[in-house]
Amino acid sequence: MTTSIPIPTVRPGLVSVTFRTLTPEQIVALVQRAGLVGIEWGGDVHVPHGDTALASRTRKMTADAGLVVSAYGSYYRCAAPADKTPTWDAVMASAAALGTTTIRVWAGINGSADAGADDRARVIEDLKRICQLAAAQRMTVDLEYHGGTLTDTLASTLSLLQAAGAPNLRTFWQPRHGVSAEGSVADIRALSRWLSNVHVFHWWPTSADRKPLADGVDRWREFLAALPNDGKSRFASLEFVSCDDPEQFIRDARTLREVLAGSSCGQDAATRPWGV
Repeated sequence: MTTSIPIPTVRPGLVSVTFRTLTPEQIVALVQRAGLVGIEWGGDVHVPHGDTALASRTRKMTADAGLVVSAYGSYYRCAAPADKTPTWDAVMASAAALGTTTIRVWAGINGSADAGADDRARVIEDLKRICQLAAAQRMTVDLEYHGGTLTDTLASTLSLLQAAGAPNLRTFWQPRHGVSAEGSVADIRALSRWLSNVHVFHWWPTSADRKPLADGVDRWREFLAALPNDGKSRFASLEFVSCDDPEQFIRDARTLREVLAGSSCGQDAATRPWGV
């Protein structure tokens, strides 16, 4: 029997871009069926940047279903050319209409190995700018922890967060491909001061190997238990399930709920600790 590990306050959800071909109505119904709590709505398909009327309708539909908007998953890329990123005004307007104060952004368009000093300086300056604008609306700016950007390594991410120095700047976390469980736990602990939501998937050992979350349950039990127990509520949101299959999502959601309940033995959803 696997020993249970205490897990800080974390609520389960879905990143809507997992199912880009589904409508918002279908996604809401699927999340309800899965027994999850929140949705991170994506800015590319489901809630396009600047379409505040659609964002308002999505907010109401989410709330009417008893769910929470966990974040606005924007595709704003710091310091990117105008043809590669929406405007920050459009992003903030959609987030406000969605009723969330958490905005996900991307740290530029180049990975840390390819970005020069000037590229990094521009991303830092843009982060400072958008953080200041977001702070005026009581919003946070949350970096995507992702390859192909300046958050593709732990060292680069820490350098970026420290250089920008904004109190409302945070970072999401997801496992880096091919990194051991011990290495991932070390990442989480190093980022704990800035850590917000988590994207949950089991791709191992490469991004081409998408597997059921149950296959990585021991890793994810460690990851979630390593989140800072600082009194802040966070979301662990499923993303990009195997074969893009809604039924696999339902199975992965059950696994996630069981891990968050502190057991791999199939506790009923009614025992879950997040109070919803």
